[in-house]
Amino acid sequence: MTRRSITLLMGLALLIGAFFAFDLHHLLTFEGLAARRAALLTLKAAHPIAAALIFFMVYTLTTGLSLPGASALALLAGALFGLPLGVALVSFASTLGATLAFLSARWLLRDAVARRWPERLALIDEGVAREGALYLFGLRLTPVFPFFIINLALGLTRMRVWTFAWVSQLGMLLGTILFVNAGTALAQLKGPSGILSPRLLLAFTLLGITPLLTKRLMSWLRARQVEAA
Repeated sequence: MTRRSITLLMGLALLIGAFFAFDLHHLLTFEGLAARRAALLTLKAAHPIAAALIFFMVYTLTTGLSLPGASALALLAGALFGLPLGVALVSFASTLGATLAFLSARWLLRDAVARRWPERLALIDEGVAREGALYLFGLRLTPVFPFFIINLALGLTRMRVWTFAWVSQLGMLLGTILFVNAGTALAQLKGPSGILSPRLLLAFTLLGITPLLTKRLMSWLRARQVEAA
């Protein structure tokens, strides 16, 4: 491992360790963010540009370091910024964070994995070269594997960084819209009876059925690819 890799690894370990050592993970839970929603709304009203930039950086760091809390932050984006701006912030921040995690895995782990399991990694590289973009698109649409696992695993392959970034952004866009939209609905919740409001029920119904719909979409895309081959 090179000196650059060791420095990067130590920096990442320090950031992740500080996150848990100072109990910051409690702040990125739904309950923690909901408890501070009023203060965050006040900050956003007083400093809208700064609030958007801070949110973007926090979301990027959360996804880039593979920390828990991205889903709660996506809901918060809807509650604070509304649907259009919330989707834009989450979409670009999640893509940037995912790409940073992807690059970290490539710089830190790929050479070691290649030395230990060269045949297996060669097979993965071959599959990515053959169906990489569509495969990644399917992973992003259908949450079979956790977000951070996809980032790290694809970093071990020879997929181009630009391909990973644009396919990830496109594949995550639907889920981003659904989560941010659910956040806008939660922001308007006035009491327990509001849980049964049509808008909130629709938001969470869409979140629930999306994996089924995307699975059918990917089956259709793969069938079309086979026919065209």
